Amino acid sequence: MTKVTLVIASLLIIALIAGVGAQQAGLSNASSTNESSNQTTQSTPGNVTDLTNAGNPLAATFQNNESLTNLAPIPSFTADIGLELIGENFTAPMMVTSPDDGTGRLFVVDQIGVAKIVDVNGTELPEPFLDLRDNLVKLDPTYDERGLLSIAFHPNYRNNGKVYAFYSAPLRSEAPEGWSCTNHISEFQVDPDNPNTVNMSSEKVLMYIDKPYENHNGGVLAFGPADGYLYISVGDGGKANDVGNGHTPGIGNAQDLTKIYGKILRIDVDSTATGVTIVQQNQTENQTGGASANRTENPPEPTWTTFAGSLYGIPPDNPFAENQPEILDSYAYKTVPQEIYAYGFRNPAYMAFDASDGNALYVAMAGQNLFESVLIVLNGGNYGWNIREGTHCFDPNAPTAPGESCNSTGLLGEPLIGPIFEGGHDLGIVIVGGDVYRGNTVVGLQGRYIFGYWSDSRTVGNGTLLAATPPAGWAEGALPPTAAGLTPEDNAMWQAQIVNATAQNSDTLGMFLRGFGEDADLDMYVLTSDVGGPDASTSTGKVWKIVPPTIVNPALGAGALEVTPTVEAENQTENQTGTTAVGGGMGAGATPLSSLSSSDPAGNIMEVLALTETGIPFEETPAFGNFTLFTGLLRSTGVAATLEGPGPYTVFAPTDDAFERMDPDIREPILNGSRDSKDIVLYHIVNGSSTLADLKNVSTLRTLQGENLTINATGTAVRVENATIAIPDIMADNGVIQGIDTVLIPPGA
Repeated sequence: MTKVTLVIASLLIIALIAGVGAQQAGLSNASSTNESSNQTTQSTPGNVTDLTNAGNPLAATFQNNESLTNLAPIPSFTADIGLELIGENFTAPMMVTSPDDGTGRLFVVDQIGVAKIVDVNGTELPEPFLDLRDNLVKLDPTYDERGLLSIAFHPNYRNNGKVYAFYSAPLRSEAPEGWSCTNHISEFQVDPDNPNTVNMSSEKVLMYIDKPYENHNGGVLAFGPADGYLYISVGDGGKANDVGNGHTPGIGNAQDLTKIYGKILRIDVDSTATGVTIVQQNQTENQTGGASANRTENPPEPTWTTFAGSLYGIPPDNPFAENQPEILDSYAYKTVPQEIYAYGFRNPAYMAFDASDGNALYVAMAGQNLFESVLIVLNGGNYGWNIREGTHCFDPNAPTAPGESCNSTGLLGEPLIGPIFEGGHDLGIVIVGGDVYRGNTVVGLQGRYIFGYWSDSRTVGNGTLLAATPPAGWAEGALPPTAAGLTPEDNAMWQAQIVNATAQNSDTLGMFLRGFGEDADLDMYVLTSDVGGPDASTSTGKVWKIVPPTIVNPALGAGALEVTPTVEAENQTENQTGTTAVGGGMGAGATPLSSLSSSDPAGNIMEVLALTETGIPFEETPAFGNFTLFTGLLRSTGVAATLEGPGPYTVFAPTDDAFERMDPDIREPILNGSRDSKDIVLYHIVNGSSTLADLKNVSTLRTLQGENLTINATGTAVRVENATIAIPDIMADNGVIQGIDTVLIPPGA
């Protein structure tokens, strides 16, 4: 595994990542034929709660012909991140995922049609896990939203070996003439003789979805952690403004309940219950797609084929499973598909469940010309497109400015649900959705939604990372089961911040952000590339793991004290292996910490840390980290604080043989689930001075463990690269560290 730590220096927040690749809605919608919209005449608002978030102080604004994001940094949240290179030489990576099968494998989905495995050792397997390159429509290498867009592992994959894929195949013969492609939602079976390869002959196509245009595919598959059902995001059909060939005149596809375009679908892949009403008219259900069709621009019958009742079932609590809503004259057809879970989407190109809240489904929806959105999607909800673009009114005849007026309800009088985040195009061209961070590697990110922007340019990668923090009082697991119970408080907007994305003090990554991913341990990944399209002749795609920052050279702020580096220190003692234990004092010529006044603007935590580092020379080893890892830890925990008391303190790392000698009841809590004690080294800082001999003593380690070894400012262990760092309680004292008098490095470091 190639591991490179990319420091993402940033003050505050951590706005993470993203990636868009093939799913960016809206990049290829410049030319479009607008048509009249009559979206304010059919709805019956009644006395409906306004859930649009229109006018919210955190909503994006439109000023001087530009959409602007209202960022709201949280003063108490100061978290930097690093990016560790996990895999490279992909073309257009779309997502990373991992089944809960105990293998620790990562599966990287590449838009050009392959899913590859990176094993637990960081080695990319030479043969693809899934290879659909011969099944795909021909992709435009400069920019395309089609391709292999996602895969999803069955919740019981460990036992049944089922995996599902959403990909763009050539237009089937039954589709309207001149359309773009036919998206397949397919089930595959892993090869029983090779767990690293899919049996390609096992494909069962659960749905054929014909597309009039190449863009707005949606394309995400995700299994609900609470219900085990398969969720499918489907775009509005493409082009722009929800108008054009294959779009319902007047209202568009997303608001037409008789179409599956512009919807989130939900199906039960473990049930083939009979008695399901099939939506298709004049179509023969079979696995070849053979069906009669009227090949016109706006076909009189549905332009999709589904296999409910034969290859999958309909969840009984889908909003239209048992009760059909009123069929309006403006709808295209006479029956509402029972697969629909929620509607009113332009291009729901990113979708993920919060692992700690099985009822919270986060969708990032690419906007038209002005606004980007993140939505929490609930059963039966209407999310506004194309009546609204985010919190703002939308007029398909004048899409370059917010509409003057519009309803806050849908065509049936239901409330339109606004975004929890709305961004302008001042940050970039299109949003890239991620997930709520639940990993333990960067504790300061926990509970925050990590996402970003693809780029602010179509030609040069310049992606932006973001993190959104829920409002005060937000309660995980408190969302209502359906949109009917949603309140404005449930749908309150989140505060978003930007993180500097490079060590060069930049707000951007310098790469295109293509997507996010999550492994079985809930650690998150960022996917990038240097080119904007799925150009198979390139291999600039990379997969990065989100890790705490590694501060190489902590910069002194304005007015900081100048310190002359020193190579000597007092009271140095040599250990058996030649490494140096440093104790006692600051180096000769260093500025004493006591000289820094707590009221002095220069006396901030990072300046003091910098002074401390120059005052205590010691071995800095790439294998086990160094003092700068500790400074990074303080920053990542969000504790702009100090150690309580004047010290001395000891920073130490038990050796591997010390782990081996520990009683398992002591060792396992320290290892915190690591597969091998040699995979990690625990750094500790404790009161008092300890010799190297002390730290090699099992009794000493047990004593320290029992006192304060695993307690830190955030309550759980903080992981930095390959090291789990645990620190004792850190107490604030005017932002000044009172002293770190002793730093010890273990033998062999």
